[in-house]
Amino acid sequence: MRSAIRPSARSGDAVPDPILEVRDIRVEYPTPDGPARAVDRVSFALSPGEFLGIVGESGCGKSTLLFAITRLLAPPARQTAGSIVFKGKNLVQLTERALREVRWRDYSVVMQSAMNALNPVKTIAAQYADAMRAHGQTERGAIRRRSREVLSLVGIDPVHLDSFPHQLSGGMRQRVMIAMALLLSPELIVMDEPTSALDVVAQRSLMAEIKTLQKSLGFAVIFVTHDMSLVGHFSDRLAVMYAGVIVEIGPTRRIFEAPGHPYTQGLLDSFPSVYGPKIPLTGIPGAPPNMLMLPSGCRFHPRCPKVMERCATEAPALYAAGESEIRCLLFDSARA
Repeated sequence: MRSAIRPSARSGDAVPDPILEVRDIRVEYPTPDGPARAVDRVSFALSPGEFLGIVGESGCGKSTLLFAITRLLAPPARQTAGSIVFKGKNLVQLTERALREVRWRDYSVVMQSAMNALNPVKTIAAQYADAMRAHGQTERGAIRRRSREVLSLVGIDPVHLDSFPHQLSGGMRQRVMIAMALLLSPELIVMDEPTSALDVVAQRSLMAEIKTLQKSLGFAVIFVTHDMSLVGHFSDRLAVMYAGVIVEIGPTRRIFEAPGHPYTQGLLDSFPSVYGPKIPLTGIPGAPPNMLMLPSGCRFHPRCPKVMERCATEAPALYAAGESEIRCLLFDSARA
């Protein structure tokens, strides 16, 4: 299977080489009834400074894909196929020692629950110092200065460096984690639903800060969420996942204005809009499939309002549709 298309440049502009290329990634969980493929042959490329959102229903494989990309999969999950090329290096082939040198320095991760990610018995300053010493920074004054700088970047008074995680609010802990991810000025930050535990006002405030930092510092972002409204406002490109595969990927504005895949349309119809006339929310009938008993043909066809006879037997590829790619037989020009 070919890789998903790279982001296009405006006319006359050169397309930058991707900082990350995910190629045909497959992740399986062994079960007594056989392997469950949580991620199945997923491919995409990410350009420097780009903000990519990944969305889909719970259980579609978003977080598993994230952990595969960052090489943080925990047993029994295992990657059984594919490569992850970051800045020219295949992370799949690196030893754990080599990965530790790359993590946090070149790419960092912001987990869903900051309280679980932070050490409850160490101050914020001590945890920042541990991360910096692990990557060769041992001068105490420099560590303290950099720690103060990154806290200020996310809008937290540096006095909180001497606080313990339990002394901070949920929103402050998430900001502390984002500041920690910035300590060594990485080129890529991967975020797994960092706003899920926050109220709506705190979500928007945090996302606005992340976007401002991304624009000013130039790092790329992969943002995993189930909240279409957040990625609609802040991402450059959007990948929609269903049952372990990407069903649509392309510019966020294009997908929101004219979603191609029926599943993407269903997701958008499930969220209310604060603009325009009131429209009844339709949702998506049925439920995601059992990953051990996937339907034949298109994985979405049992729930699809536009299903055709061939959908039950033919598994669609990712078909080019303008700047997007869509995994739907409606876009199979060869059979149109």
